[in-house]
Amino acid sequence: MSQKGHKRPRLSNKLLAVVSALVLGGGGVAIVAGNASAGQEGGRSAQLTATIDCPDVGEKITAVPEQAKAEVDEGLAKLDDQVADAYRRLAAGEAKGDALLGELKEQRDKTINGMADAIGRSGQPPAEIKQLSGCAMKKAPAADDVQAGGGGEQGAAAKNGAGQKGGPARSDFVNITKIKPNVRTPANAGNASKGSFSSQCGRNENGHFNPDNVIVAPGVSNGAHHMHDYVGNKTTDAFSTNDSLAASGTTCGNGDQSSYYWPVLRLRDGKAEKDAKAPGGGQDANVGTILQPKQVSITFKGSPADKVTAMPRFLRIITGDAKAFTNGNANANASWSCTGFENRQLKDKYPVCPKGSDVVRSFTFQSCWDGKNVDSANHRTHVAFPDKNGRCQKGFKAIPQLVMRLTYGVAPGARFAVDSFPEQLHKPVTDHDDFINVMSNGLMNKAVSCINDGRTCR
Repeated sequence: MSQKGHKRPRLSNKLLAVVSALVLGGGGVAIVAGNASAGQEGGRSAQLTATIDCPDVGEKITAVPEQAKAEVDEGLAKLDDQVADAYRRLAAGEAKGDALLGELKEQRDKTINGMADAIGRSGQPPAEIKQLSGCAMKKAPAADDVQAGGGGEQGAAAKNGAGQKGGPARSDFVNITKIKPNVRTPANAGNASKGSFSSQCGRNENGHFNPDNVIVAPGVSNGAHHMHDYVGNKTTDAFSTNDSLAASGTTCGNGDQSSYYWPVLRLRDGKAEKDAKAPGGGQDANVGTILQPKQVSITFKGSPADKVTAMPRFLRIITGDAKAFTNGNANANASWSCTGFENRQLKDKYPVCPKGSDVVRSFTFQSCWDGKNVDSANHRTHVAFPDKNGRCQKGFKAIPQLVMRLTYGVAPGARFAVDSFPEQLHKPVTDHDDFINVMSNGLMNKAVSCINDGRTCR
């Protein structure tokens, strides 16, 4: 988890100590889910906490001239820094309400104006983003403190000073057995591509972690403010280029050099992970033991409506929204479930699985491509999801659909959470997954042939 070229100011030791005191601890909580709601828990009113809700400027920027790209990327990363630092101050009790939001608005005004000016020097300045500097406070159910006394896990956690701040809350969990089956699959049309192609890339046994995101924040250490698990490409970090990715080794057995990465899942067990004082870890309110997946499945599938065409090399796709708690669910796409219950999928709740059942995270990526671009300014508009019948919209063509499935062994009732931006409070709806296609043209053509011919290949 080494950091290089870190461009961001570190928190003062005093503030870091205060934040650590707020977020460390509070793990072994027996979750009684299924009857919980955001307003009522166990017959009592849930306590509320506050976080910071800012407009997502990156979502609104749909075109950036090449000359302005580096400055815009740096500005977007700075906006994330500003919100994260404001949230830390809020959590530490160093600033409150209108004063905090006023200071944050001044910072964001300056950064957004700089980005608009950079775009304006080479193209049409996006006037609408200048209206996005103001933020608000957002209320959410607070994470539950473990009450002192009692036996078993709760009592042990209480004796260890177990009180969780910053999420997740009890109401973020639901008993999977209480959920009705909700999965629907489009029927195959006559021209469907029914095959599949899989890459066996391991479970990150080589310990490739960092809090970077080369797609969203290239050249910026800790651009994600949360830790990522990586498989496939062995060298992916904030400073990767197409050339470095193409020269890298891979953990995939078939030579697939693609980069697959996602936020780590942690047990909220009060234990100090090795990143407990580091960016992306404890410094960004991501605490507890990092869980290694029991299984990572990477499969490219076909289209129920058409044959697929090859992805271009270095195509970038993000599925889900790391800021969905404040942005809303429009781009939320990760699903949570349990083995044995995968016909029941959750987007905004963590599952409580019965004994013998593993937690499942699954990601079904966009599978329609505009035929031109390997990325877009907001990292979304160059790809799209098909409609409910599996068809791509006009101007887009079907590409192999990446489906990833991760399983984790979690004891029934154990508190766990996905890493997130600190102000997103570790909500399950913020889960997401990132992919950069670095397959050789030959390997991609093999994948397309297998899928279109209805074969199963790896």
